[in-house]
Amino acid sequence: MNPLRDGLIKERVPAPQVMVIFGASGDLTRRKLLPALYTLARERQLPSPFSVVGFARRPKSDEDFRGEMREGCDRFARRRPVDETLWSSFAECVFYQQGSFDDAAAYAALKTRMEEIDAKLGIPANRLYYLSTPPSAYPTIIDNLGAAGLVSRAYEPFTRIIVEKPFGRDLESAQVLNRQVKQVFREAQIFRIDHYLGKETVQNMLVFRFGNGIFEPLWNNRYVDHVQITGAEAIGVEGRGAYYEEAGILRDMVQNHLFQVMSLVGMEPPISMDSNSVRDEKVKFLRSLRHIPDGKVDEYVVRAQYASGHVLGESVPGYKEEPGVDPQSTTETYVALKLLVDNWRWANVPFFLRSSKRMPKRVTEIAIHFRQAPHQLFGNGTGKGPVPNVLSIRIQPNEGIALHFGSKIPGPTTDIAPVNMEFLYGTSFGNEPPEAYERLILDAMLGDSTLFTRDDEVEASWTFITRIHQAWAEQKKKQIPVFEAGSWGPSEADELLGEGMHWRRP
Repeated sequence: MNPLRDGLIKERVPAPQVMVIFGASGDLTRRKLLPALYTLARERQLPSPFSVVGFARRPKSDEDFRGEMREGCDRFARRRPVDETLWSSFAECVFYQQGSFDDAAAYAALKTRMEEIDAKLGIPANRLYYLSTPPSAYPTIIDNLGAAGLVSRAYEPFTRIIVEKPFGRDLESAQVLNRQVKQVFREAQIFRIDHYLGKETVQNMLVFRFGNGIFEPLWNNRYVDHVQITGAEAIGVEGRGAYYEEAGILRDMVQNHLFQVMSLVGMEPPISMDSNSVRDEKVKFLRSLRHIPDGKVDEYVVRAQYASGHVLGESVPGYKEEPGVDPQSTTETYVALKLLVDNWRWANVPFFLRSSKRMPKRVTEIAIHFRQAPHQLFGNGTGKGPVPNVLSIRIQPNEGIALHFGSKIPGPTTDIAPVNMEFLYGTSFGNEPPEAYERLILDAMLGDSTLFTRDDEVEASWTFITRIHQAWAEQKKKQIPVFEAGSWGPSEADELLGEGMHWRRP
């Protein structure tokens, strides 16, 4: 059942099931997953009956685990304060199972535990596994699930698995991981999660484009000059220097988050709103990206690192001064890309993507820059040329959509000033939008994979990104540009856009 396909559905309640979280002692479970489940219970969207089992190496009792999860919900649940009566009922179905990921006996014990829960609560052996673990543990967990008889490839009762990003670190590793997981699960049972696709504004791209008659006719190279997508963070690497040395911003943000957003902006209308039709069009768009010519990566991609500076009024160190970072590092904490699309809709319309740590603010935004009117009849009173027409879609924070255009300044002249028509979720609907994990976990429980990444989509994005990493490796540069923390990036990124064009400052 899909709400976009089947009309307005007020409630979607999944079938009874047991959800197992591998790596349940980690931060993601306490900060995001259990608060999301509690909020779904509060919104009456959890199945009934339902149970969640945390699986991790550390020894603890059910009560210990429930206490830790209660503390997480107290701090991080969207609907606070925690309702005591609801929590008491919810916690009765929260369990903990100790075990190592590579211990076959632990999976046998998990199987016995879930069968006991099924019998006690009346759950018909439906399973949802969540891999909240380092990616290196994925193959071990998947193989042991299969060997222990904990995976059924049947449609009823169902077995599904949610896999956290990163899904591979390059094309080859992604292909290997796809083969490993599909030895145990069917593709339709695999839910590769990217929390950006759970954000309301990202989901609204489909409704905005294909549910309104006014915008889609303009959504092409006849009217659009270029597209800018920004994923900016004010924070640094937050003590994860060693991890970032292996990842870099291109892997950490662009290959998954920004490419997902870009594919929704650029895809063709699907034949229907079922999950495969939507994902078919996303894959077609990613495969339409023009490969960067050999030897010309610097003409299309700018990488840089943040140096020391000031962010939000605080003095911060440079990337090379962070713990765990090689003083000679060339790992990028900033990247900007110029992408061209070889299809009829977007021919000669560049897509500019940028993402960085230590920018002036945290913001993710899509900006559709429209072409200028063919003949300018009016001045704008500033001598700086015509007012640009921009449709900006804010993903975070303060989700909303704004149309920027020129309007006559009151008075005897015909000078034009920029004005905005703005829609904000909080203002228009009067309540806080759901957290991304709430929506995505609910969809996985329902078996709706529209907002999850398919195997060919993962490989299409890695095909493009891996070529950039290979080109950088061949360059063997000893240093890359730097920019002051708290600024909007290096001057080289401005040059990437071309004469007369500028990066937006959201």
